[in-house]
Amino acid sequence: MCSTKISFPMSRAVADAYTQGQEDETLLPLVLADARQNPLGRISPDDSIIFYNIRGEREIELTRSFTEKGFRGFPVHDNLPVHFATMIEYQKGLDVDVAFPPQGVLTDTLSDILASRGFTQAKITEAEKAVHVGFFFNGKKADPLRNEERIVIPTRKDVKLFDEAPEMSIADITRAALAKIRDPSCRFIVVNLPNVDVVGHIENEPAVLRAVAAVDRHAGLLIEEAAREKMTVIVTADHGTVEKWRYPNGGVDTGHTDSPVPFVLLHPEQNLTLKSAGELTDIAPTVLDLLDLPGPASMTGASLIADKPSCSAPVSRLLLIILDGWGLCDNTQDNLIACADTPVMDRLLRDFPSARLAASGLAVGLPAGTVGNSEAGHLHIGAGRRIYSDRLNIDRSIARQDFSQNDVFLRAMDRAVKNDRALHLMGIVSFFSSHGSIDHLFALMDMAAGRGVPRLYIHSMLGRRGEQAASGARYIRQVEEKCLSLGLGQVVSVIGRYWSMDREENWDRIEKTYRMLVYGEGTRITGEE
Repeated sequence: MCSTKISFPMSRAVADAYTQGQEDETLLPLVLADARQNPLGRISPDDSIIFYNIRGEREIELTRSFTEKGFRGFPVHDNLPVHFATMIEYQKGLDVDVAFPPQGVLTDTLSDILASRGFTQAKITEAEKAVHVGFFFNGKKADPLRNEERIVIPTRKDVKLFDEAPEMSIADITRAALAKIRDPSCRFIVVNLPNVDVVGHIENEPAVLRAVAAVDRHAGLLIEEAAREKMTVIVTADHGTVEKWRYPNGGVDTGHTDSPVPFVLLHPEQNLTLKSAGELTDIAPTVLDLLDLPGPASMTGASLIADKPSCSAPVSRLLLIILDGWGLCDNTQDNLIACADTPVMDRLLRDFPSARLAASGLAVGLPAGTVGNSEAGHLHIGAGRRIYSDRLNIDRSIARQDFSQNDVFLRAMDRAVKNDRALHLMGIVSFFSSHGSIDHLFALMDMAAGRGVPRLYIHSMLGRRGEQAASGARYIRQVEEKCLSLGLGQVVSVIGRYWSMDREENWDRIEKTYRMLVYGEGTRITGEE
């Protein structure tokens, strides 16, 4: 019997994986193969690679495995020189070409101003959110400032996903924070409680409810101790997540949201009046207002304090609690924050001055109508001004049609043409992910076709965050259709982002992705039946 060619083999393979109990986030590697089961589109010496993801903190490890001399995370091919380009700068010092270089570190952030005034600062969270509370909050500065301590609680390694332990390491975060609250020399403390955001990305409603309750309970412990120490406290969040748990069609939404977030002020001596609404950019000016410190001209946010007595004394110490992923939604249906046991936040919102802050879209430098994320949230909380995101800048470059003239992309593609080598496009396949957009992939595919690239291979990463169930198969189908319309390209591998986008040095995960890309390890999909 003659075999029949399947037009969309990889999207069908993803759909088949769903029937076997797999899902996008942890999808095991699928590899396109020929009729003899030989893997197609493997990364080979002198090929060109464009890793088109943005954000960057989850992209460093895989990039290092291809570009770092003497890499020790796991065994790698001993002779695999490649031309490696990235959409943005993932980390300084990587041996890559960067298509959209960073706009530079920010100056005059909240932390900069406090450091210049001699304030002792502490930033506390667990490893899962360390880059947000340190690097992004400080305006993309990797190193601590003068008199700044970053306390990073280790993330648990004994669970595969955090719905197995929704409390995560929150007890250790609280323990470390209480010690700093009791230390009168520490004048500014930032505590990030990450559970709602992290667990909210997993489709497990009971686990999410436990995570919300844990955050509420531990925020209460911190507030109680701060009150004993006569510290001023601000409670806020970086973006929303589980307050909109379902799509209109009833499917679970495990992504971020466009909801506003709370801002609650607890002053030990005064009941100040707040504006009813604002943006995350208003938090830094409010902190400076409370401390009676002038803000720089670059800080275009405004203090949320509407009425402060002229005789008001500046506060001496301040605790900023960031409830990661805690959004506000008046609709209580499918609102897991409203459904959870939250006596502390219920009391704060009822009895203390509060405001609602925009934490998505243009308010945090993202395209209009898009959801917020932790990177943009923490960056804007600390900066006190709007910082336009890489995604928005790239989208605008595509709209202006200068994206196709980017020197880094041109070098990678022209190198493939000149040497008759393959071009590999690698990254997230999604529209809603903060790590990248399918529109960016399509723009690169169009460009490759226009430059005459001889062989184009696409390596796709899937993730459920912000997507409806089984969306991965639909996205892969769209990419396969794009390949057919261009007459160029194949989706040659698909894997869940759990295995390819790590930031905790879980090298066994990255190795699985590397071996898929280089050696074709994974379930072979022949494209014939």
